[in-house]
Amino acid sequence: MKIILLGAPGRRKGTLAKKITADFGVPQISTGDLFRAIVKDSTPLAEKVKAIMESGGLVPDEVTVEIVKERIAKDDCKNGFILDGFPRTIAQAKELEKISQIDTVILVDVPNETIIERLSARRTCPNCGEIYSALDYKETTCKKCSATLIQRDDDKPETIKNRLEVYENNTAPLINFYGDMVFKVSSAGSPEETYRPVKTFLENLEVK
Repeated sequence: MKIILLGAPGRRKGTLAKKITADFGVPQISTGDLFRAIVKDSTPLAEKVKAIMESGGLVPDEVTVEIVKERIAKDDCKNGFILDGFPRTIAQAKELEKISQIDTVILVDVPNETIIERLSARRTCPNCGEIYSALDYKETTCKKCSATLIQRDDDKPETIKNRLEVYENNTAPLINFYGDMVFKVSSAGSPEETYRPVKTFLENLEVK
């Protein structure tokens, strides 16, 4: 099963993807994670990607497509995958059609005000990558490895607003591009409430 998760940053797509992975056995492919891994390298490409991410902009299509193509060619993607953060533009979607056939698109929706609140409160462990919300976790150190939590540059309010503007200008048109393939779900409630209708939808899709 090949799935695209569509929606602005902060709509809990990553949380939803983990639940889908657990029940349906397909890996989550987050372009955000792929980019963050790349910027740890000391290469011109890494420096370029890092600067774009910190400003809230989009990595060039040709770079993004190549990174995703390489990832979905790996053995763990033979039975499908979940694309989280790709495609983000019509051009990327057209390139994706050339390398893989998508089964469905899940649109995760929630008001922008909620997104800004969620992402501004997000804290990340620089050591193990665990993510926390300052809204319900008041400690400043990671539960798993005791490292001091940080706020990533792309989770700061001014960057979030820019990311949302980029989404509206570039990614929202994908809803029309995919048309009848889109299944819409609200993430305003708990992760469990968000996932319940998605699980039912995917189970029915799997039977077809």
